[in-house]
Amino acid sequence: MAEANSSFQKSNRNLAVIAVVVFVLDQFTKWLVLNLLAKGDEKVIIPGFFRFVHWGNTGAAWSLFRGNNGLLALVALFAFVALFLSRHHFNSHTLPGQIAFGLIFGGIAGNLTDRLLPSRHEVIDFLYFYMRQRGGGEIGFPAFNVADTAICTGVGLIFLLTWRDEHAPKPSDR
Repeated sequence: MAEANSSFQKSNRNLAVIAVVVFVLDQFTKWLVLNLLAKGDEKVIIPGFFRFVHWGNTGAAWSLFRGNNGLLALVALFAFVALFLSRHHFNSHTLPGQIAFGLIFGGIAGNLTDRLLPSRHEVIDFLYFYMRQRGGGEIGFPAFNVADTAICTGVGLIFLLTWRDEHAPKPSDR
């Protein structure tokens, strides 16, 4: 029992370290954006493909549900708690599972912090990829940040781990 408890504590520690690293990196990059670009400003890095922007988002992904910052903060808090309590149903005891959940928890904490800080009350997005159209306009992927990237990567990793576990040969399949 002591060995299982020690393993559980180590997996939680690994998960927490990853979450803290993601959170700190997310908040640091947003601090840089807040100090280097005025709100609404853009800096072209690769013409016709990528620019740093300073955009605020009071909605969810792709600015869905825009203007519902408080409600989305509650949803994020609920998701954080629900995922934390249910993580044992997934592969969270292995290193890949710990990485996945650490990425998700750090990302949720980063965007939730943006929503709750009185100086922000919106998620700061700053990475914007786009392509120029022949007619002069552009097609762009919605702007995002480090927290968004961590959440999407973590969720994708959980899907892959779950799929792998469900499709692994069972001992009776021989």
